[in-house]
Parts: sequence; C-alpha cells; structure tokens
Amino acid sequence: MDTRTLGRTHRSVSAIALGTWQLGADWGEVTEADARAVLDASVEAGVTLFDTADVYGDGRSEQLIGGYLADRSGHDITVATKMGRREAQDAANFTLPKFREWTDRSRANLRTDTLDLVQLHCPPTAVFSADRVFDDLDTLVAEGAIAAYGVSVETADDALTAIARPNVATVQIILNAFRLKPLDAVLPAAIAAGVGIIARVPLASGLLSGKYTADTTFAANDHRTYNRDGSAFDVGETFSGVDFERGVAAAREFAALLPGEAAASGFTTAQVALAWVAQLQGVSAVIPGARNVSQAVSNAAAGSVPKLSPAFTAAVAELYDREFRAAIHDRW
Repeated sequence: MDTRTLGRTHRSVSAIALGTWQLGADWGEVTEADARAVLDASVEAGVTLFDTADVYGDGRSEQLIGGYLADRSGHDITVATKMGRREAQDAANFTLPKFREWTDRSRANLRTDTLDLVQLHCPPTAVFSADRVFDDLDTLVAEGAIAAYGVSVETADDALTAIARPNVATVQIILNAFRLKPLDAVLPAAIAAGVGIIARVPLASGLLSGKYTADTTFAANDHRTYNRDGSAFDVGETFSGVDFERGVAAAREFAALLPGEAAASGFTTAQVALAWVAQLQGVSAVIPGARNVSQAVSNAAAGSVPKLSPAFTAAVAELYDREFRAAIHDRW
C-alpha cells in the first residue's frame, strides 16, 4: 500500500483509507461483528487511516472503532473524526465550550486521551472566516485534547479559506470522477501550503462502482433513498449531487474508459475510480466506505492499480465536461 504524509499532521497514512459512515448504520444495518470484520480486513490489507464522525450512528461508528483499537495495542492506525453536526448549523454554536463537549464525547467513544485529528464537519461558511474558532481549536491542541485539526467542506471556496489558515492540517472534500472542481484551485493551494487533502465520496455514493442500473433501489434508512432531494443534508453528499439516472449512464461510459492493462490485471471499475483519485498530485488519502469484507479488500486493492495515463485523465475530464459540468461545477 502506498503511503503519504497526511498534511500538517506529519503522520504517515495509507493512500487508500477507510470511511466509516456506514458503520453507524446510516447506509443500512451493519452488525457489530460485520463492522469489526471490515476493520480487520482493511488493516490486513494495509489501511492505516480510519475516518469517522461523532454523528455517524450517533457515535456508534466511533465506539466500534474505539473498541476495535483497544484490543490492538501498539497499532499504527490514525483516526480522523469530525465534530460540529450535533447542534443547529449556526456559526454561533462553534465555541470552545462546545468543542470541549464534543471532543470529550469522541475521546470517550474512541477510548483515547488525545484525538489524532478532529475535523470541523462541513460547518456554515461563516465559521471558516472566524478567527475565534481557530484560536479555540489551537487551545484544544495546547491542552492535549486533540493532536491536530482540519476541516471537512462542501465547497471549494470554503476549502481555500481553510487552507489559508496556518494550523489547518487537512481539508476533506468531495472528489471523484464526477466532481472535478477541486482540481481547479484546491489541490494546487493545498500542495503549496502543505495541507493534506482527504478525498471523500470517491465513488459518488457507489455510482462509480458501475453496478447500479436506473432501477436500483436502496433501503429506506439509506441516505441514497432519503436524501436524493437534499432534505436531510447537502444534496451534494448523495451521488455527488448528480442526477441518479444520468450518473448511472455516465458510470457505464467511465467503465468503458478503463485502461487495457488495468482490465487485463483484473481491476474493477470501482478500483480504477479510486486509484484515479488517489494518484492525483496533492491527495493524501481516499476514504471509500465498506459494508462487508469483500468491499474492504477490494477498495484497498485500488492501491495496487498501475499508474494511470494522462490520456485516461483527459477522457475522465471530457466525460465530466459533457455530462456534469454545467449542472454542478459552480454549485460546490
């Protein structure tokens, strides 16, 4: 597994990490045994970064990770969690007392005194320009509650504002073959500043697996059912904000672009989609989710996909420009 430095955390992490939203059962039911099996399979495949949040399953994802790591002394896993979605999304709620409350809860869930990395969880845009917020985060570092902090963002503009902050270690942003705006300015700015980029939703909520049809349905408690109109949270989090049927058709086109050497080596559409993001200059880690062992193993194997060519990247950009740019590029 390729490893990179995770921005200003200075930690070495695997290029393919594990997103654990699904372990909170927000994508359908996942048992504790299944969750531990996914974590175990990921670690055995070389994954050294878990990404979670305090609201995934109301803390269930953090608790499962905390219990798993407590049984493995001396592990080299970095855990990135998030905070800020437990209150109404008002910039006035992002205060030091709330930060202490949220991080204390996460530290208990994860069974650790110091959190490796805490990311503000897609807060209101006003938060990014509030000096007080980042002073408070610096206080948490000084107190030893957290080792480093970053942000998770919805928009490229918020990412750029955060990157300009001197102590922001990482920026987490949606980046996949159907969401290319971060390539314009965010990745170059992060490279220049030494900020790590964590690419989330790398398969566009599964669209880029190439396994869906226009008739595919999802469980009622899966956000791919209940958030297609953005009624629960930002619609850009579900299928990257693209129309589902159009995304299914575009995914078939993406699959047809797979390089011959990758296909001949048995790599799947999803693995190539993950590898393409991971191989972008400036990306520290990609965080696909996995609900079972086979998905975890398959995702990790994306770290072995041969270097993809500039011609493949050009074809990805042409597909995006033709199918999605007009509808979504300026939105996020």
